[in-house]
Amino acid sequence: GEFKITYIQILAIVVIMLLTYINTKGVESGKFLQNLFTGSKILALIGIIIAGIFLVKNSFLTENFGYGFKAFSNLQKDSLGNFLQTGWKSVSGLTLFGGIASAMVGAVFSSVAWENVTFVSGEIDNPKKNVVRSMIFGTSAVMVLYLAVNLVYISTLSRDEIAFATDDRVAVSSALAIFGNTGTLIIALLVMISTFGCNNGLILSGARVFQTMSLDGMFFKSAAENNKNQVPENALWMQGIWASVLCLSGQYGNLLDMISFVIVLFYMITVFGVIYLRYKKPELERPYKTWLYPITPLIYLVIGTAFCALLLYFKTQYTWPGLLLVLIGLPIYYIINSRK
Repeated sequence: GEFKITYIQILAIVVIMLLTYINTKGVESGKFLQNLFTGSKILALIGIIIAGIFLVKNSFLTENFGYGFKAFSNLQKDSLGNFLQTGWKSVSGLTLFGGIASAMVGAVFSSVAWENVTFVSGEIDNPKKNVVRSMIFGTSAVMVLYLAVNLVYISTLSRDEIAFATDDRVAVSSALAIFGNTGTLIIALLVMISTFGCNNGLILSGARVFQTMSLDGMFFKSAAENNKNQVPENALWMQGIWASVLCLSGQYGNLLDMISFVIVLFYMITVFGVIYLRYKKPELERPYKTWLYPITPLIYLVIGTAFCALLLYFKTQYTWPGLLLVLIGLPIYYIINSRK
């Protein structure tokens, strides 16, 4: 469509630049902001969960769960084999899985950054224990909060109200059902707090990736340098400028589709790396043992492959640009290392 710059994009760039500047002042500044906004977000979510349980007048919980039990009982009457055979024979069967993959884009993004604590492991006390602990605690907390919030959604809204929520904003519709007209304002504030905190966390951790790549000879040398506050200032500004360029590329939802595909692709490469290194370098020290290895990595690779393939087929206009953006890194890598 036509290219235009909106005040929303300008505001996004201002926020990125502000948070980048704060993070150049030292890791303590970034940590303080992170704790403040993460704490505020968790408290707000807990407040909505409690309000959704105790303040809702008409609960749709039984009705909504009833649809699932009914579908399951119908499936039991028919054999699973017949169900799958019928689904795969028709185009609608593949479309169903495509719809699930497309719906997972938002869910994948909402759970992204669980691994970001590893990016700052060089600045963490006793990383062998604390990195694993923080990842387990962080992912567990997110899962509990998200499941509880979704329980509130299906309790406060009917199936149709969820499916046809205005602009797909189910949280706003749920808040309206709980708090009335002030619900929109509550969710708007929660989203802004959440986005600000998420942005800060990604800025704080992401710059360390550029720095480590630079130290490994995979990125510009200047990105490796720490400033007087012992943070990678050059890497932070490089990241901030590139993020600002992406802010001008179009709509947030388009970037979301592009990045979710790429993120899962890189997760798969990382998970495959676990299997590869176990085979090629069995003597390496491994402080953490993969649970039910090799079953869990293989299940992840199968699901990830299906997810990426479905997105390539059903959301081609977004997934290919995302893949091409990543592939631009290859010529840049060879240019950086052309003298070697």
